Amino acid sequence: MSFFVGLVVGIVVGLALIVVFVRSENARSKLRTDLAATVAAFARMTVEDSRHLLAPEYYPSWVVFSQRQKLNWLNSHLTKIWPYVNEAASELIKSSVEPTLEQYRPIILSSLKFSKFTLGTVAPQFTGVSILESDSSGITMELEMNWDGNPNIVLDVKTRLGVSLPVQVKDIGFTGVFRLIFRPLVEELPCFGAVCYSLRQKKKFDFKLKVIGGDITSIPGLSGALEDTIHNAIEDSITWPVRKIVPILPGDYSDLELKPSGTLEVKLVQAKDLTNKDFIGKSDPYAELYIRPLRDRTKTSKIISNDLNPIWNEHYEFVVEDASTQHLYVKIYDDEGLQASELLGCAQVQLSELEPGKVKDVWLKLVKDLDVQRDTKYRGEVHLELLYCPYGMENSFTNPFAKKVEMTTLERVLKSSGNGIADAAQTEREVSQKKREVIVRGVLSVTVISAEDLPVVDLMGKADPFVVLTEYIGRCILTLTRVILEGEYRECFPLDGAKSGRLNLSLKWVPQPIYRDSQ
Repeated sequence: MSFFVGLVVGIVVGLALIVVFVRSENARSKLRTDLAATVAAFARMTVEDSRHLLAPEYYPSWVVFSQRQKLNWLNSHLTKIWPYVNEAASELIKSSVEPTLEQYRPIILSSLKFSKFTLGTVAPQFTGVSILESDSSGITMELEMNWDGNPNIVLDVKTRLGVSLPVQVKDIGFTGVFRLIFRPLVEELPCFGAVCYSLRQKKKFDFKLKVIGGDITSIPGLSGALEDTIHNAIEDSITWPVRKIVPILPGDYSDLELKPSGTLEVKLVQAKDLTNKDFIGKSDPYAELYIRPLRDRTKTSKIISNDLNPIWNEHYEFVVEDASTQHLYVKIYDDEGLQASELLGCAQVQLSELEPGKVKDVWLKLVKDLDVQRDTKYRGEVHLELLYCPYGMENSFTNPFAKKVEMTTLERVLKSSGNGIADAAQTEREVSQKKREVIVRGVLSVTVISAEDLPVVDLMGKADPFVVLTEYIGRCILTLTRVILEGEYRECFPLDGAKSGRLNLSLKWVPQPIYRDSQ
């Protein structure tokens, strides 16, 4: 009897537990569903919904709704007054842009001017605004602008062959962020002395070129030269850190102007695995390097004929205005003689990644276009050595002679260490008399520590490696810049010309500078 009673009690208790468990799971499921619905509702909630839920006085001070808001009111008024803005701004832009185009005019053209310039009937749209800095010295704000315009822009292009062509610039699409700086703040209307404007970020800039009544491809290289000219003119004339200053009130605003902040020493060492663009033989590569694409600030290397792995070992010096935002650009071309050179690849280096006073050795992969992020095709690599020296930096790179005496960083180091008693205030004639030729002489000690992951060359599956200076399984091309500046360092280098392998080297330099008077 007790057995059946226990059985019944067990069944009842078991059923009760099952019922409780099922109800608990149902309740938890309902809570999860309600929570998901609430989260989805918050995700769909707009700023206006938030303002309707609570009055502004109930929000804490750190809640800001207008950090990057749409400027519908500005766009509406700009659309209404755009015909008047177009008429007033077209002539102003034309007169200010023409000298810039002339400055960047390609060599194949003898003249480049506007014959027509109007901004069209479509007004730009400002899609957002944000305040970056606001203090007693000034206000910095950024405006994001989008313009798919229909301007009537016609360029009067004259080539050196005497051919004159009217080229229309059409289908302009632009998206970018402009930076405005209102500084200094004053106690007189409009409460700021000047405004600086600059293109902080260019997200998109597309346009088409068309010869009126003809084909622009009839003159080889003309289309590419004009496109590069327009892009370079915009990139360098208004792109940050370059800025345009508009005085509002009388005063001295020289502190707002763009000023040099340092120098960048670049050694173009070599390139490897370049793309072959020639049907017969190999490409004839050369390099162009610049920070700002000004004609007199662009450096061009020598041409290495019939070689896909050129070695230049050339040194250049660039002026840096803003190391935090500027880049060094490297473009490798194939020389085609009288025809336009063909781009093999390009690369860039952010100057903010360089440590001041330290040599950085980099290999950069070449891409077809720096604006295209998904270019995965291998186009070769370029080898650079970079040294950034800010002005006023207390180090051994101080030039004891006048600024007009051009010396590389290496020469300045050797001259500083060997002739430190020279007076920096000497006249130009005294400097020319004291100018010396530096004979770079010293003892270079190279210690081969070990090698790793060498390729198999014997039939037995191994190799018997040894190191010599003229023959190799693979090679390491090193320059003396770093070891001369640092004195000694140790590093692991990959082997070029081999499927695999690395070489651990220790290098030490003991200088023995010798000076002789130049004749």
